[in-house]
Amino acid sequence: MTESDRSAGWAAYYQQLRDRPPRKTVLAALDAFGDPPPDALVIDLGCGDGRDVIEELRRGWRVVAVDAEPEALRQLQARPLPDGCDVTPVNARLEEVPIPLGVHLVNSSFAMPLCAPEAFRQTWERIREALPSGGRFSGQWYGPRDSWAGRPGMTFLSRDEALGLLQGLDLELFEEEEADGVTPRGNAKHWHIFHIVARKP
Repeated sequence: MTESDRSAGWAAYYQQLRDRPPRKTVLAALDAFGDPPPDALVIDLGCGDGRDVIEELRRGWRVVAVDAEPEALRQLQARPLPDGCDVTPVNARLEEVPIPLGVHLVNSSFAMPLCAPEAFRQTWERIREALPSGGRFSGQWYGPRDSWAGRPGMTFLSRDEALGLLQGLDLELFEEEEADGVTPRGNAKHWHIFHIVARKP
């Protein structure tokens, strides 16, 4: 596949997602903050075309938007962004991106499971260490009954494993979802998902 074919494929994928609203996890985290704290910074890991980023910017946050696909960031920058917004696009895999100490919110919607287990756990440790008291993580992790379970380079956690990684954090949202559905590419899929908003005390 050529680079132009790859970009066209991703562009078509993001077009399928274009009008979808921000995820409930990032909305819950932003609502929990209320007015953004001074110098409010969110790192959005695996931002895609920006359906969550747009809401983060709309609420006055500075955003570092990270995605491994260049087309995702092109799509994000082509969207109408709020006036005066502060967004820094970073083309990289999420496990390769530094997470600065004191970041107020790390959002990773449906992206962290795309890391291999060791990279997943290292990334999670870096997130936990970087969050200050009152900082939050929002996002989704995959459970073992997800139909993608067993794919190489991905991470799937049991409920107990997920709760173990979240130990010591205040769980403001922890919902387990299991349902049959369809991916944005039109493929049938059984989803097993943990929806998470966790606050560092």
